[in-house]
This record gives sequence, structure tokens and C-alpha cells, in this order.
Amino acid sequence: MDGASHIQQKPPVSYAGPPPVLIAGDSEAALWRATQTIEAAGMRIADHVPIERAVERIGQQLAASAVWLELDGDGGAPMDHLLDRLDSDARAGRYPAVVAGPLALVDALTARLTDPAITLLIDADEAERAAALAVAMSGAARAAHFADVASDGGAARLRQLSDEVARIAATLARLSAGPQASPVKAAPADTSGDTPAIDPDTVRAIIRARRLRVRYFDAELFADPAWDMLLDLVQAEIDQLRVPVSSLCIAAAVPATTALRWIKTMTDSGLFVRRADPHDGRRVFVEMAQDTSLAMRRYFAEIGRPVVV
Repeated sequence: MDGASHIQQKPPVSYAGPPPVLIAGDSEAALWRATQTIEAAGMRIADHVPIERAVERIGQQLAASAVWLELDGDGGAPMDHLLDRLDSDARAGRYPAVVAGPLALVDALTARLTDPAITLLIDADEAERAAALAVAMSGAARAAHFADVASDGGAARLRQLSDEVARIAATLARLSAGPQASPVKAAPADTSGDTPAIDPDTVRAIIRARRLRVRYFDAELFADPAWDMLLDLVQAEIDQLRVPVSSLCIAAAVPATTALRWIKTMTDSGLFVRRADPHDGRRVFVEMAQDTSLAMRRYFAEIGRPVVV
């Protein structure tokens, strides 16, 4: 049975349990995928609507457990309008939402979706989609914006992420406090005032060496998205380049949904700073906070040219 015919078959009407889920999508295939996910979870479906009609339909919905938006491509102005409505409604506590789309849409989506009640899935598998729906339905999306609970151990993984980011923040804070807080002083030749210079070749060599490991070992064995993102932002700072969210997701070397969660958590912790692109309202840049940059510079000044990565 094809997707078009499948989505037109309404599930059995039942008014028991939580309110139904409203599905919006930019294609018949997108609506069909979302329908499969919702039905597999045993949830009722309020309606399936194209993104052009979604804002109007949301206004007519008296109650919804959640809104699921499924995207195959860039929906232009109608998509932007819908994303703004979802973000506004989620912020007002009206309902949680799940937005699923491809990596190509990361910048456009993250530029508009800022409320924790919205779960953003990028190229997610069925387990991640089911887990995101469960998080949205339970209200846990308020505590974790980007969820890939199935692959990372759910709430325990979220707590672990928070603890890890807190540890990273504390370490960087000690480094940014200056040489007196560090056991080894930076070499005078590597410093310029209070801000040590970084050898760009050293950073590039470390990044390249880390990438080479995947030729010989499973990438998950060395997954360290926080450090990979910090290295990428250091290199961008040296080269005076701005890094959009999509590029930083790639640099993290983990699934995009996981990378997005790390970006948000590190931003919330004050390690990263989001900057709106003044020339493109559908893109957000990420950079290191000033103290984070100083800490990374002091780190590289202390290690010099590393022999082991």
C-alpha cells in the first residue's frame, strides 16, 4: 500500500486517553512516515495536513498531545511561518512538538526552533523517532530539547551529558583564569599579553589525526563531540571564519540529533554562544564564549606541539 492511500485511512475513533497528535508534512511521503510513527506508538491522530494549511489547522485544534512536523525539503515561507507558530505555541505551553527533517535543513530549523518543548530530529531512525514521541508525550521535552533517547540511554544519558558539560565548563574556567590556576605555565614565546597564540598547524594536525582513526576503528569507540566541536571552533576562530550549526554538527562526528543536543547544552552552560546571521534569518552561527576561547588558547600554549593525540 502506498503512502498516499495509507494516510487517508483514519484510525478508529476513540476519545479515551490523551488528546490526539496533529501531523503536518511537506509531501505525501513525509505525512506517511509520520503516520507510521504515531500509529506504531498506539497514539490517535487528529489530522494530516500539508504545511501550507498547518497554521490554520492548529488554530482549530482544541487540544493536542503534540504536533509532529515531518519535512523532506525546504518548504520556504510556509515552513518558516509554521516553525514560528510551533515555537510560539510551545513557549506558551500549549503543546510539545516534534520536528523531523534532513541534515540540509538544520540551519533553517535551529534558527527558528528555540523552545525546549520542541524536539528536533535530524535523519533519525525509527527507534529515535519513537523515543522522541515518547519524550514529547510525557512532557520530558521541557527538560531536554534535543532527544535521541533510544540511542543514548534516555534520562540517564541526559544527566550524564549535563554532568560532563559541567565538568568541561569547570576545567575551561580554571584554564581561562590564567597561569596561576594551572600547574604548568605557558611558554612566553607562545603568548601575546594575556591571550596565548595558537599554532594553526597544530590544531589542523590534531583534527586530521582524530578523523583518521575512523579508518581503523569504529567511530563510536572514540565519540567525543564536545572536544571535536571545540577543536572546530578553535580552527574557525584562527581562520576568522563563522561556523553555522550544520557545519558544527558535521564536526562533532556523531549523529546530528546528538550533536544538536550537545550544542544546546554547551550553549546553555555558557561555553558556546549563538549568533544570528545578520544577512540570513534562516541561519545561526555558533562560536566559543570569550572564556572558552581563552581556556582553549591556554591549553594549546601548555601542550605545545603534541606528539600523541
